[in-house]
Amino acid sequence: MRFINEHKQRREGGLRWGVESICAVLSEHGTRIAPSTYYEAAGGAPSKRALRDEDLKVARVRAANYDVYGPRKVWLALNREGIPVARCTVERLMKDLQLKGIRRGRQAVTTRPDPKATRPADLVNRRFRPLAPNRLWVADYTSWVSQGVAA
Repeated sequence: MRFINEHKQRREGGLRWGVESICAVLSEHGTRIAPSTYYEAAGGAPSKRALRDEDLKVARVRAANYDVYGPRKVWLALNREGIPVARCTVERLMKDLQLKGIRRGRQAVTTRPDPKATRPADLVNRRFRPLAPNRLWVADYTSWVSQGVAA
């Protein structure tokens, strides 16, 4: 969209570049776009999917349930209200709104670095591109015993 908007009024040799000619050149170079697609998107009319997303009101269902519902429970609640919706749609909308369900239990903490501890030397200076196979091996070893967990 932006590329076509920037170049559609450009003039060379007394001729104006049009949307159709820009789309034809883009298609020749592997980016197939029809002029009708550009005009539909430029028209500003929301798509059917956008209209449907607005009608679903995923955030409303989640807020009505103390902001703890995840995608599965929001999906079930919408279907109970008589709003047929796919679970993947609810997951996509919640991801777009950056909404997550509350997890029960304690989150697993895998590592707890000691800020006072000395770090091992960086022997490869962050260059992980060896000259040939088997020339550079890098490994990360975490001791479970040091974290109080029996191995």
